[in-house]
Amino acid sequence: MASKISHHKDLDVWQLSMALVSEIYRLTGNFPKEEIYGLTNQMRRAAVSVPSNIAEGAARNSKKEFLQYLYVSLGSLAELETQLLISKNLGYLASPDSTMCELENIRKMLSGLVNYVRSKLGQ
Repeated sequence: MASKISHHKDLDVWQLSMALVSEIYRLTGNFPKEEIYGLTNQMRRAAVSVPSNIAEGAARNSKKEFLQYLYVSLGSLAELETQLLISKNLGYLASPDSTMCELENIRKMLSGLVNYVRSKLGQ
């Protein structure tokens, strides 16, 4: 990564998190209708937050701000992971294993990007 990212769309982690959003929308489309304002909405918002915060952070003028937005994305991933497990426990999802693998891959990539940006800040 250069001193400034040319565009957030160039980041593999952004692209994968965009695909995760589509997967979450697909999965939650089968949830009970009474969950539309509950778990369905929360999961969709958490999923959308991941690439949105990567994009917003990349557009900022400082690495420190970018880092903060990457941490928000990591928090949204943790939230989404919890909601996937709740969905499984409630019987809304038979087995979210492949989605959990995608989520874990994104988490590793985001953590790597965090470490890279932190190293550029001298932290």
